[in-house]
Amino acid sequence: MLETAKPDVRPVNPRFSSGPCTKRPGWTPDSLGDAVLGRSHRAKLGKGKLKQAIDLTRTVLGVPDDYRIGIVPASDTGAVEMALWSMLGARGVHMLAWESFGSGWVSDVVKQLKLDDVKVLEAEYGVLPDLTQIEFDRDVVFTWNGTTSGVRVPNGDFIPSDRGGLTICDATSAAFAQDLPLDKLDVVTFSWQKALGGEGGHGVLILSPRAVERLESYTPAWPLPKIFRMTKGGKLIEGIFEGATINTPSMLCVEDYLDALRWAENIGGLEGLLRRADENAAVIADFVEKSAWIDFLAVDPATRSNTSVCLKIVDPTVAALPQDRQAAFAKGLAGLLEQQGVALDIGAYRDAPAGLRIWTGATVESSDLEALMPWLVWAFNAQCSTFESAA
Repeated sequence: MLETAKPDVRPVNPRFSSGPCTKRPGWTPDSLGDAVLGRSHRAKLGKGKLKQAIDLTRTVLGVPDDYRIGIVPASDTGAVEMALWSMLGARGVHMLAWESFGSGWVSDVVKQLKLDDVKVLEAEYGVLPDLTQIEFDRDVVFTWNGTTSGVRVPNGDFIPSDRGGLTICDATSAAFAQDLPLDKLDVVTFSWQKALGGEGGHGVLILSPRAVERLESYTPAWPLPKIFRMTKGGKLIEGIFEGATINTPSMLCVEDYLDALRWAENIGGLEGLLRRADENAAVIADFVEKSAWIDFLAVDPATRSNTSVCLKIVDPTVAALPQDRQAAFAKGLAGLLEQQGVALDIGAYRDAPAGLRIWTGATVESSDLEALMPWLVWAFNAQCSTFESAA
């Protein structure tokens, strides 16, 4: 029987969910005391808050002055869909997918938009496709960081500066945690409920001048719902990118985003956010290196995410089990940790291979991850004992 003694130290904050992610250190509901509530979001105060959120986003992320930033409906999904439905069809498209969300964008373009000239470049969970095969005379759609696989592109070197098409990048678990080469990206989308721990329901859409030119020069063959429309009379609706949102936002959520952005500035801006995420991911990397029973789902260390860290159980006994039993083992392991109140919501994504997924973005404290690691060993041993007893 394996040793199952519980560790003495527990994480102070057991919230390691990959979205919505944990709030910034020290957050309390009092942080939202300055929210503009019970007022029109189009009144001076409300619109001012929205404009402030846009301006602080530009400052923290280092967005170029000639790029537009808009707050849009329906989280990152809404922001991506706005780009796909408004911009694609002007030229051929190259779709990339190596995890669940990228595969979802492929499905939307192929089965919903039903574009004729679509090429798909795919890879299994754990690896990237061959990025040298991308045709950049086409529009290219891809996720920067695979939230459900823990696999990210290592940098923007694969994107040429003289590309013919647009690059449309779903960066929802990369923004505020990874260094995005904005000069190589024409559309960037994210939700602030990821790396900044904000409340869900709102997306952010960043457009390069090339993306704006596409919007003003191309009209899709299909009708666009109101919440997707970014032009009127062939011109960009500038108000969307100055705080006049398409639909009514939650000003409580906007205040929460502002609070997170101010915190980001206080810890050193983007550099401070990246440093914290890297230090957090390093805690798990050190643990995995010393553990024979667990490994990263991402095969190449250069592509391993520093936010949505996905792990697989490689213990020979567990790996020899049928797939459904492996999934049950991993689910039970995550359940034990939740029962003990030391790690919440760290099971693998429903479409991903069985394992664990631990968020390590900047709002997580390294000390909590350090406290969690011995609990992973305890839960693994406890699960092994349970499975041995049931055998």
